[in-house]
Amino acid sequence: MATGGPKPPAQKPLAARLGILSVFYLVQGLPFGFQAKALPVYLATHGLSLTHIGFAGAVSAPWLLKPLWAPLVDRFGSARFGRRRSWIVPLQAALASTCLGLAFVPAEALLLFLAMIALTNLFAATMDIAVDGLAIDMLAPEELGWGNIAQVVAYKVGMQIGGGILLWASQWIGWRGLFEAMSALIFVALIVTLIWRERGTAPSPSESPPAARASVRAMLSTLYKALASPGGLALLAVVATYKIGESVSDAMFEPFLVRYASWGEARIGLILGVYCMFFSLAGSFLGGWLATRVGIYRALVGFAIARTLSIGAIVWLASLAPGAIGDTEVVLAKGLEELAGGGLTTAMFAFMMSRVDRRIGATHYTLLAGVEVLGKAPGGLLSGVLADALGFVGTFATGLGISLVCLPLLALVRQRPSARPDSASA
Repeated sequence: MATGGPKPPAQKPLAARLGILSVFYLVQGLPFGFQAKALPVYLATHGLSLTHIGFAGAVSAPWLLKPLWAPLVDRFGSARFGRRRSWIVPLQAALASTCLGLAFVPAEALLLFLAMIALTNLFAATMDIAVDGLAIDMLAPEELGWGNIAQVVAYKVGMQIGGGILLWASQWIGWRGLFEAMSALIFVALIVTLIWRERGTAPSPSESPPAARASVRAMLSTLYKALASPGGLALLAVVATYKIGESVSDAMFEPFLVRYASWGEARIGLILGVYCMFFSLAGSFLGGWLATRVGIYRALVGFAIARTLSIGAIVWLASLAPGAIGDTEVVLAKGLEELAGGGLTTAMFAFMMSRVDRRIGATHYTLLAGVEVLGKAPGGLLSGVLADALGFVGTFATGLGISLVCLPLLALVRQRPSARPDSASA
């Protein structure tokens, strides 16, 4: 039974392990990139109100609800095919098929379109459980910084493709071509996954349905211990609040460019989905590097402060006249926010991963990730209501204010040591 020690002796070199993890995280980023970047543009150009655009973010609900089925993913798996791989392969196939189906949904069937987008999130979120568990299985504690660089950077490259490059290319290939290209990329990743062979622990052949029920109890027990342990509530509070302000401003930024600055789809895809995403990728690299150099907590605080200041640049951008909002202004303002946000995300994910009990790594980490999504959800969903009521400047200023209010919460986890129950038995 694995007890959270260093990586098993049969593990491949770190570069090989990071490479396969990057493939998996990139696949997950493709549909989410479309939802986060391209979907608001699609809905805005089809005349939906800002309130409806904000509430369309509910299609990401599977990312919030995934802790409910995380124990099943963590417990069940084929020892012969691979504990995590036996989940990843069928989910990639289902995701590729759904993206291909989206290519043939007519524009007037908006509810069907959104339902299928939600389905892509269901497959990607469930895959994320297995991949996060695989990362915890494959990486030693001292490798987590590099692992989180691979996680965040690869995920954002997927977002850059799904919500940026393909959106920009849609002026030539159309929305159908966008989904067909996305499906083809996922199919290529599926072939790579089929060739790859998983190493590490697999469920015992003696495990049975009662063991699955025990894992549900283990999930609840883990949550209880996280709440009851010293600093447990503070940790959950920080994870839940560290990106609320950013979620408010981010959800309305693409509609702001469409409705206020009169930008087109291709321009948004190129500037936000490609140019600004490079700032985000640079921030992700910087966040992981600083986490390994100055410590995860210090990196987390530094990037949280920088991210808050960068939201102020978004408020400034919204205060300009529509004609004054050019490519340079958007790249500078949004690029700074993406740089700080990318570093913050990497540092926070490393912070979360450093706290998990490796015996139930996927379940424990998924619980923290679920709290993180739960914290961001209200801001994104209500951003459209705020924009209709306060305008874009008021909405972005609200995001800035919330971010400022949440900053002091980071001090609550400063003295909390990174401890894992399993480490004591290693």
